[in-house]
Amino acid sequence: MKILKKIEQTSCGCSCGCGHGFTKDEKCRLDEREHGHEHQHSHGHEHGMEEGSLRSQIIKLILSGVLFAGAIVAGEEILGILLSAAAFLPVGGEVLLRALVNIRRGRVFDENFLMALAACGAFALGEYQEAVAVMLFYQTGELLQDIAVSRSRQSIADLMDIRPDFAHRKEGDAIHTVHPETVQVGDLIVVKPGERIPLDGVVVDGFSTIDTASITGESLPREAEKGTEVMSGTINQNGMLTVQVKKIFRESAVARILELVERAEERKAPTESFITRFARYYTPGVVGIALLLAVVPPLALPGATFSQWIYRALIFLVASCPCALLISIPLGFIGGIGAASRKGILLKGGNYLEALQNVAVVVLDKTGTLTKGSFAVQEIRGENPETLLEYAALAEWHSNHPIASSVKKAFSGELRVQDILEHEELPGFGARARIRERNGGEKELLIGNLRLMENMLVSGLSAGIKGEAEADPRTVGLYLALDGEYMGQILIADEVKEDARETVQQLRREGVQKIVMLTGDRKSTGEHLGRELGLDEVFGELLPDQKAEILERLKREKGGKGSVVFVGDGINDAPAMLSADIGIAMGGIGSDAAIEAADIVLMTDELKKLPEAVRIARRTKSIVWQNIILTLVIKVAVLSLGAFGLATMWEAVFADVGAALLAVANSARALQVKRS
Repeated sequence: MKILKKIEQTSCGCSCGCGHGFTKDEKCRLDEREHGHEHQHSHGHEHGMEEGSLRSQIIKLILSGVLFAGAIVAGEEILGILLSAAAFLPVGGEVLLRALVNIRRGRVFDENFLMALAACGAFALGEYQEAVAVMLFYQTGELLQDIAVSRSRQSIADLMDIRPDFAHRKEGDAIHTVHPETVQVGDLIVVKPGERIPLDGVVVDGFSTIDTASITGESLPREAEKGTEVMSGTINQNGMLTVQVKKIFRESAVARILELVERAEERKAPTESFITRFARYYTPGVVGIALLLAVVPPLALPGATFSQWIYRALIFLVASCPCALLISIPLGFIGGIGAASRKGILLKGGNYLEALQNVAVVVLDKTGTLTKGSFAVQEIRGENPETLLEYAALAEWHSNHPIASSVKKAFSGELRVQDILEHEELPGFGARARIRERNGGEKELLIGNLRLMENMLVSGLSAGIKGEAEADPRTVGLYLALDGEYMGQILIADEVKEDARETVQQLRREGVQKIVMLTGDRKSTGEHLGRELGLDEVFGELLPDQKAEILERLKREKGGKGSVVFVGDGINDAPAMLSADIGIAMGGIGSDAAIEAADIVLMTDELKKLPEAVRIARRTKSIVWQNIILTLVIKVAVLSLGAFGLATMWEAVFADVGAALLAVANSARALQVKRS
């Protein structure tokens, strides 16, 4: 569970050394649940240590509180001093020890150092009870803060529950329970009611409803019957299903989700990176100011004493710790990533989440993005339609493009797959294949758009044929040539997605300035769809590199304001995704190349997830900036009051722990998300 380790590093490895990270215990428990074995601890404690540690912390606070009450009753006498020292040890001893250890490691300016310095200074000045009060309330605040972080931590850890622990592999009449990673493509697995589907596949027997909320964010279940494709990580609700595996575990939807979420925090948002850099200079800076505050006024101001100004400097130090910023801001971005994941929107880093909140231009691919990509053959124009369709199916056999799938589906006869000798994809044009004829001879097939026919100098293309291509802008013309001779045309239609128009309207409401469509299809087809959906600009008949060039041009035109987003699903969309500020892949039907190149993956082919992602990004950014402003306002106020002698250690502790607690609680809101 790399994600928990990365969050631990983010929370614990900060320059303030606050230690509110994700504990090794929780990581071990999750590993146990994943692998089903005892986790050997090198740090020497049991899995129940977190609860035991919480109980121990509460006991220490109660003991210290009782002794502190006794010290107050005893007053300033020797007994009161001794009780104050005794009350200090349970809550302050650990902080002093951590400060010494961190100093030895070269981490001087952390929270433990600041608190230890303040407490020791108070003791040196004879403020025994106040020294105890500082540590007592500091540790109480830390406990409350740990509980708040733990709740957020658990919400993030819950995302990992989609990982399946086992699969029921069917071998003949026997069923064996195995780890999903041991199951191979083509194996049959049985999924019982209530179980999580362990691998991607297609249903070969049974009927049920599938809860896809953990993967796609949809609240309504989907029906599954013979021929239905199912995704790993979803839950089989009520019927027994037999599924033929289509992808091994590491290539399945659930593995892809886990990998993307695990890697997300490696790429920090600019705000997050700035705060980390800011803290490196901020903490030593305030220590320097505190030193000047303790030394300069007593030397320069008449009547000022060192004890008075050292006390003010100690207040300044306690209030200055940047712990609230360094914990709550990464937690806010992780919460936003988690909220998006619950809606089926996977972000590969906090930097993309932040960039998404200020989108200026959205560029959309057509096939599979604005349209369903589920093409159907409408008409076959040629002397022998059945032979033409058979040749087309042979030429497209090795292609996964939606148009190719529609051609293969339309041919009902037995296809001579063994006679396909060579196959070559021609991105932006079509495909080329060499086949063996029934008489033993070999033929070359070309299948694709009109430009392919013209570029390959196919004979038999008349002006009439070219005119037919423009006859119906809603259809796609697929042309076939055999050994350089034109054979005929297959007209294929694609449907516009139901949510396409609504998505465009929502993007307008979210403030997107320009919405553009790119397509490799005929320009007339693209322009017809563009008018239907109300798009600003349409570019047609594009090759993959031309799509990338248009993306670069759009980035130059919009200037430095906002980001350019490209949404696509095919292998030929990868160059455009890499050229955009943010590349988004339609993960439900998208190619592996597109998903790998993308910065964000929509786990379904629902385009409406795009404006939803923008809303989540803006909400997360709002929460993060609320934390920054809240923390800085509290700290500046207490620092100023402390410098003028108007604040005590109590207010200083609130500026540190209280501000952190409020910010962490606010960050937890980023995880909250409404179900569709």
